[in-house]
Amino acid sequence: MLSAPAEHSAHEISAIGHSHIDSAWLWPPRETIRKVSRTCSSMVELLGDEPEFLYGMSSAQQYKWLKTHRPEVWDRVKQAVADERFLPLGGMWVESDTVMPSGESLVRQFLYGQKFFRDEFGVASKGVWLPDSFGYSPALPQLMRRAGFEWFFTQKISWNQQNKFPHHSFAWEGIDGSRIFSHFPSMDTYNSQLSGEEVAKASRQFREARVANNSIAPVGWGDGGGGTTREMTGKAKRLASLEGGAQVRWEHPNDFFDRAKAELPNPPVWVGELYLELHRATLTSQHQTKQGNRRTEQLLVEAELWAATAAAYTGAEYPYEQLDELWETVLLHQFHDILPGTSIAWVHREVVARYARVVEQAEQLIQEAQQRLAGTGSAPITFNSAAFTRNTLAFGEAKALDSRPASQVQATAANGGYVLDNGVIRVVINAQGLIASAVDLATGREAIAPGQEANLLQLHQDFPNMWDAWDVDKYYRNQVTDLRDCDSLDLASREDGDQVVTIRRGFSKSAVVQEVSLAPGERTVQIFQSTDWHEAEKFLKVAFPLDVRAEQIAAETQFGYHKRVTHVNTSWEAAKFETSMHRFALAEEPGFGVGVINDSIYGFDVTRDAKDAQVTTTMRLSLLRAPRFPDPQTDQGLQTHRYGLVVGADIAAVTKAGALLNSAERTISGSRPVAPLARITGEGLVVSSVKLAADRSGDLLVRVYESLGRRARGELQLNVPVATATAASLLEDPLGDGAINLADGSLPLALGPFEVRTLRFSLAQ
Repeated sequence: MLSAPAEHSAHEISAIGHSHIDSAWLWPPRETIRKVSRTCSSMVELLGDEPEFLYGMSSAQQYKWLKTHRPEVWDRVKQAVADERFLPLGGMWVESDTVMPSGESLVRQFLYGQKFFRDEFGVASKGVWLPDSFGYSPALPQLMRRAGFEWFFTQKISWNQQNKFPHHSFAWEGIDGSRIFSHFPSMDTYNSQLSGEEVAKASRQFREARVANNSIAPVGWGDGGGGTTREMTGKAKRLASLEGGAQVRWEHPNDFFDRAKAELPNPPVWVGELYLELHRATLTSQHQTKQGNRRTEQLLVEAELWAATAAAYTGAEYPYEQLDELWETVLLHQFHDILPGTSIAWVHREVVARYARVVEQAEQLIQEAQQRLAGTGSAPITFNSAAFTRNTLAFGEAKALDSRPASQVQATAANGGYVLDNGVIRVVINAQGLIASAVDLATGREAIAPGQEANLLQLHQDFPNMWDAWDVDKYYRNQVTDLRDCDSLDLASREDGDQVVTIRRGFSKSAVVQEVSLAPGERTVQIFQSTDWHEAEKFLKVAFPLDVRAEQIAAETQFGYHKRVTHVNTSWEAAKFETSMHRFALAEEPGFGVGVINDSIYGFDVTRDAKDAQVTTTMRLSLLRAPRFPDPQTDQGLQTHRYGLVVGADIAAVTKAGALLNSAERTISGSRPVAPLARITGEGLVVSSVKLAADRSGDLLVRVYESLGRRARGELQLNVPVATATAASLLEDPLGDGAINLADGSLPLALGPFEVRTLRFSLAQ
């Protein structure tokens, strides 16, 4: 019987040796270095004994660890890569989270990952290999395609709690319309042992079986288990062609995807985010880790801007080595068990300390470049690195600002609370320190839902069924405590004209201090919150009930925003009771909208509420959690948040407000202004980064994107002489024949909705 061949039409499984090694999780990165070394040593040995066997490993960071710490193993791996037996997969620095990192961070995951593979092995990955990340951003398809990738592989969506994903091989369409061919292994594992159960499952539940016949099986023990075993390679030989079973062969994923795409010339299409119906609390756990990520990725882009400007204007040396080292640190900590907050306390203590060092070094790079630009002198020179004009300063501009007008914010006491009015909006803070009213004075529209109050802190019990730091289950909403008791309420004026109401609250074992401020001419009420958090198995949120009948919520993702409906008509919608944002989320109806912005928050929820036949929308930001596993001290101690309510906003206004909140002005003493190195015009067009090329050629890179979700035209103006201009990939490689005609340093732009464009300029000598 064992000699009988498989049926001609039997399902075909492309096996690839694999060991999913988390770069940190229940151990710190230093132990991962040892796990990688041991596994790679075993796998190159097995490659020598099994001529048909192929082994694949992702994460350039892990290869770099191997090169640094175990050069004798590295030499064997490098030879096996040259022999096309040991396969570098994925093209990323680490197998990162893809929901929370910024657009620039994801670009650098690809840039640094592929650069390492090219420099060390002379190869580049054709696909993105991410079996175990906790959901996938709808911006990813465009970024993968613009980085030159042809396929995408994951498995985690099979973990959905409620809804079974309908495809295994399909085209995934992102927010801009880009599509990438994608595959989920139908045996629902990335640690296959090639058991009879797994092989039968792969055949039985492959959802494209009527039109295709192939799936992938990553085979091997993970996380230090040693990878593929001799027993597994023996099973593969037996299963190559066995009556009643699928046909198994070792195969490069590139070859599998080439065949799968040929089988499915018109694959089914999935549009939008790949939302994981599990691990939703990873958007909130370990706040300091998330805060450090947001801060450092913003600082590094700022450091690149001023360093590139100083290099172009003054001939200053561009700090390639320092920036590379800092980026690699930030990219490592975006790994899918670090940034999501699901590693042990040891890991997160080290992460917070490393972020502090990155901040210190990035600040030093920024200061050195700005001082070089401003020169020596005693005049106060203010720099703006935000992508939008602020206080008459354009993006990338520095100058001495005129004295600002005296405060235009009126503050009056009323009914035990205060009324703040700056002529744009009027805000009522009641005696409990809650926002009882926020009126757009131009339209008279009230932002706060009738009879309710905003900036209301709410405390939930939080007992997830299984994965403590990972999960929040829907029934957490069944018990909630509104934190209305106010210990004190004080009003003060700042030198910059802001009026600030300080609110102090105590609850349980914790305490909160909030500074609610309104600035002259602004339509954003800002809240700076300091929380001394000493809770266990609790979930802290802040609620904004809005007098807006929003059919959808727009939440920022990388290089754009993603819309989600506010109703729960289907099980797919009901499952999204905790969702992701970056710097803003907007609730809007025709003619009026209200946004919430933040500097370090990624999780939020939305509900539709009705009273007296009037539908309103409540948005709640997720602030802090207190899980016990794997870190029993998660979020304990002092935590800070900055967030705001943008009254009378549309998508353009909330995009700008979110960007400004995340990027502060800097003022130093100097003698001269600085003109913007790159200036963009055109509604909705935003400069994402300005830097020098990674190949150290001295070429200037400018990345722009369309932020409003519609077609846009504009112009990019450079303030330095340019020899040549080319369109480039996200890996900074020239595209097509390359040449772009410039007129007096000006480049006309025409971008589609959410399109990301990278432009490369050779500067005239």
